[in-house]
Amino acid sequence: MESLRNTLEKVTQENKQAKKLRRYIVVEAVYQNSGKIAPLDEIIKLKEKYRFRVLLDESNSIGVLGSSGRGLTEHCKVSADKIDIITAAMGHALATEGGFCTGNARVIDHQRLSSSGYVFSASLPPYLASAAIKAIDIVEEKPELLVKLRQNIAILTKGLSDIKGLEIVNDPLSPIIFLTLKKSTGSSKGDLQVLEDIADHVLKEDSIFIVTSKRSTLDKCKLPVGIRLFVSAAHSESDLVKASNSLKQAAASLLPVQD
Repeated sequence: MESLRNTLEKVTQENKQAKKLRRYIVVEAVYQNSGKIAPLDEIIKLKEKYRFRVLLDESNSIGVLGSSGRGLTEHCKVSADKIDIITAAMGHALATEGGFCTGNARVIDHQRLSSSGYVFSASLPPYLASAAIKAIDIVEEKPELLVKLRQNIAILTKGLSDIKGLEIVNDPLSPIIFLTLKKSTGSSKGDLQVLEDIADHVLKEDSIFIVTSKRSTLDKCKLPVGIRLFVSAAHSESDLVKASNSLKQAAASLLPVQD
């Protein structure tokens, strides 16, 4: 938050003369590359102080966070009216394709009128939209799924809490379990190779698919290198125990002995 505050202050000072400049704080609710949950209440305070807008990506939080799965706004007890634009991909908890973009009536009317016609000519097939609506209905009708998801997150987190050479850095409520090396090899490339070796070992020995974080050449900031596991309410306890045991064995056999 201190870094964000400094950035907003800098941008504000540099653009004092730009009265009509539209400035956005773009936030992931649950960060794909760390499993951290954004402190939305603090972000809103900065938004209001510096007169920015907020674009919130809820791809990893819709159907996950909040008492009814409505996402980060519900989790942080922040009114959705304070968010200018909310977007999300529907290929995560909703298990379909496409995405949505929503906001207040003024924002959406502006989008419809000024956005490229291409966007709206490539509309979602009706059966995928129906699948998303049904998924939302299921989340609303079966709140026990959210309870089961949180139980599963806790089970896997506990199982990996003492894994050799790796540490969990994600938020305890995040469905993305993110593991990083306790001791770096000295380079991001070296760290990634070690983690890819662990992922390959787990896949080969126990048929468990895990992924390592990838950095795009477009990324301007240094992203953490780690292993990601995505937890679902559909996982059984035996699935999660098997995954944690397999990762522990792989880490024990592939990581060097540390003091």
